[in-house]
Amino acid sequence: MHPRDQTIFALSSGRPPSAIAVVRVSGSQAGLALTTLAGRLPAPRQASRRLLRDGAGQAIDDAVVLWFPGPGSATGEDIAEFHVHGGRAVVAAVLVAISDIPNSRAAEPGEFTRRAFENGKLDLTEAEGLDDLVHADTDRQRRQALRQLQGLLGDRARDWRERIIEASALIEAGIDFSDEGDVPAELRAPAVKAIQALHAEITKVLAAKGHSERLRDGLVVAIAGEPNVGKSTLMNQLARRDVAIVSPHAGTTRDVIEVQLDLDGYPVTVIDTAGIRETEDPVEQEGVRRARARAEDADLVLWLVEGGRAIDPEAMRSLRKSEDDRSNGAVWVVHNKIDIGGAGGAEPAGEFAISASRGDGIPELVDALVKFAANFFGTTEGALVTRVRQRDLLREASDSLRRSLDLVEQGEELAAEELRAAAYALGRLLGRVDVEDVLGAIFQKFCIGK
Repeated sequence: MHPRDQTIFALSSGRPPSAIAVVRVSGSQAGLALTTLAGRLPAPRQASRRLLRDGAGQAIDDAVVLWFPGPGSATGEDIAEFHVHGGRAVVAAVLVAISDIPNSRAAEPGEFTRRAFENGKLDLTEAEGLDDLVHADTDRQRRQALRQLQGLLGDRARDWRERIIEASALIEAGIDFSDEGDVPAELRAPAVKAIQALHAEITKVLAAKGHSERLRDGLVVAIAGEPNVGKSTLMNQLARRDVAIVSPHAGTTRDVIEVQLDLDGYPVTVIDTAGIRETEDPVEQEGVRRARARAEDADLVLWLVEGGRAIDPEAMRSLRKSEDDRSNGAVWVVHNKIDIGGAGGAEPAGEFAISASRGDGIPELVDALVKFAANFFGTTEGALVTRVRQRDLLREASDSLRRSLDLVEQGEELAAEELRAAAYALGRLLGRVDVEDVLGAIFQKFCIGK
């Protein structure tokens, strides 16, 4: 039997031990699994308490079972759910009993969602939203993922694709009626108007300010500077716990240390790097090399200096790959150790005065980080694009629409080919590519051949 035709099962809740564990079964043998373990099928979509038994009749657990007959289920197939006590032995016994059902096997990662996609329950953008929702660490990530799961981009992309297919049907009908004099021109005008509107809509989405696709990965902030200026102490202050070793000896941090923060719902990865200086120690040299590499790729660098000391412009310039490289993030100067003298009071824009050991100035620095994150990500509440893959395919569709407008006067055949490319890009975005769509629209609306 082909793997896609086999019944799959898996533990769908957290790793045991837990209060309750949920085991899901999807496929043609889900009903058999339920009757084998629970005795009989419960009413669809109604929880029923049953004593589960294995194939030898031995009791496994007092559980709650549910039955979701396909196609009205999450995967589009028959689904059985076993809600059992979450001990390791109970879960293991249930999984072993299900594995004895003919043509059943343990599910591969993401296979339940893949079957839902293949059976038309989800498009690819919604599947990506579900993945993002499962892995969301902050509230803003959760809200963005939930909007995608609810079809924010998928619904728009389906609408765009249908309109492209309609415009393509007009263009291709003009090709077929090319010997009818003014018929092609009459069909071309509404098609061009539709293409112009579509191109404007997709271009507007692509031009929207913000980095909503980066919200999944978060903002990267690197703490850099010379040795023994308080980088690890600042890291611990931002994390509100001891994540980095603090020592008065220079060169303590020799590797890159990362911590994930939630700043007002924005995911932020803070990196504590080795002190940047010239050294003969090969281990510290590697730490300095890694520190420079991570600082170069960070969205924001907090360059720490001891309060009152001059800033080393050569060291700061070393963060840039080249003098004219604008791909690097912003650099803020943070004057530390103001509690033992040095800088204090009002600081120029992009500069801060703090005491990492005492906490002075930390709230102001955190507030500035939140504002930076808000400006970096832009307005994500209505963002359609949440992945680079989505942006690339929308850009392909937009470029094809623009080229179709440029070519329509030169010949309908060239314009029609670009429209097919635009529809194909949106089909890839949704995970639905069907070459019969254009033919269906033509036969429905123009009855060609009759």
